[in-house]
Amino acid sequence: MLCVLLWSLIPLVSKLGQADLDNHQFLFWSSVVSLATFMVINISNKSLSDCLKLSKRNWIHAIVLGFLGTYLYYILLYFGYAHAKGLEVLVIQYSWPIFVIILSVFILKETLNAHKIISIVLGFLGVFMVLTKGDFTNIHLDNLWVDGIVLLAALVFGLFSVLSKHIDIPPLSLTTIFFLASTIISFASMLLFSSISLPTQSTIIPILLNGVLVNGISYIFWIKALKFGNASFVAPFVFFTPVLSTLILIVFFKEAFHMIYLIGMLMVIMGGLVNRK
Repeated sequence: MLCVLLWSLIPLVSKLGQADLDNHQFLFWSSVVSLATFMVINISNKSLSDCLKLSKRNWIHAIVLGFLGTYLYYILLYFGYAHAKGLEVLVIQYSWPIFVIILSVFILKETLNAHKIISIVLGFLGVFMVLTKGDFTNIHLDNLWVDGIVLLAALVFGLFSVLSKHIDIPPLSLTTIFFLASTIISFASMLLFSSISLPTQSTIIPILLNGVLVNGISYIFWIKALKFGNASFVAPFVFFTPVLSTLILIVFFKEAFHMIYLIGMLMVIMGGLVNRK
């Protein structure tokens, strides 16, 4: 539930943080803040040496996961929030717990029962309704391109969550390596696909909020949650995040709320509740 509360702020910080920055620049500065946050925590706990004691295999595993969960996922997601309506991106984004359920069956060999199948069907029907705006005969390819990017981001985070399940690294050390990898990769990405730009007065607060809490400490909570229970059991709790995020988007950005969004969101949430059953 701590993750639910923190991740519900993603649409807010994504839109405000990209007011004067693109997705590459925003991700880089957020990653720098996240890395600095974890370095301070490690130093205060005198646990920085734990990272140095990890095996080469663990380092490679952690870096690969960091690339998936703290770079690729967010670079795609921030692109979506910069080029599409926040509510539309939000519902598609939270199809990733459905991918966790599917991937956990194939990768973690967890059982697939009737509840999980119904959950998957409801989740994808909800996402499809948002993609088509309820008009299945009038699909706009320009919208589908952005929506497809967000759906790919959801798949990436689902894969990241499943692969994080059994990694034998303390959560604090693991998340520190995540954001070390994200900082380095996002810096290279910024140089290749964008340009270096310092945060402006309007983006500094969203970057700090995102780096410390939303895209930072929340990862410790998520990794711990994955270790405490089956991935397919933990994931559906995240379906409650879009409810809080929707309220935030409507209040702060006065986005139009189409009834089809409500129907799609309810179906996605119902999918999570059925799986929880």
